[in-house]
Amino acid sequence: MTNLKKIFENKIIAIIRGINPKDVLNIANTLYEGGIKVMEITLNSPGALSVITKLSQTIGDRMIIGAGTVLDASSAKSAIEAGAKFIISPGLNLETIQVTKQFGAISIPGAFTPTEIILAYNYGGDIIKLFPALNVEYFKNIRSPLNHIPIMPTGGITLDNIISFKKEGAAAFGIGSSLVNADKPINSEYLTELKEKAKKFVQSLESE
Repeated sequence: MTNLKKIFENKIIAIIRGINPKDVLNIANTLYEGGIKVMEITLNSPGALSVITKLSQTIGDRMIIGAGTVLDASSAKSAIEAGAKFIISPGLNLETIQVTKQFGAISIPGAFTPTEIILAYNYGGDIIKLFPALNVEYFKNIRSPLNHIPIMPTGGITLDNIISFKKEGAAAFGIGSSLVNADKPINSEYLTELKEKAKKFVQSLESE
């Protein structure tokens, strides 16, 4: 199975932002125990490229590791060289899509309007990240004429609304602080809570 198919199958991409590099592997293992098998390290996190490399070497056989907050083509190339299997951007940069595809990684550019989504997809985006997702009604209106395009709502996805987005046809979900909260101390209690949250997100999708 290709990594793209695995993302469509697992649906949840955990967003890791601002976490101390020494804690990321424990978080990754905990997410995996909770059933989440895809995660992105945002490039504005401490030591992001070295973290991507470490994760790719240690758990890359069971988790798909990618890079997020990728703002330009050179950053995409560096992230892929570090081991990233997918590249996620908050906005639309056509050169970034081009370089990502050139180096064999999955392209997930960010877009907000129908025009941006169509352009991103036609230019080679594998999944289009709707950012910010705003709400289910906006996603529904966007997807109605664009249901041939895999769209991943990101920004504000929670346990309370993820099922509603799924019912409207979301291809995947980027989930950040409602899953991995960088503001809390990373200790055994945090990891226990994280595992339970991961399980709840996974189970919520499986129950529908």
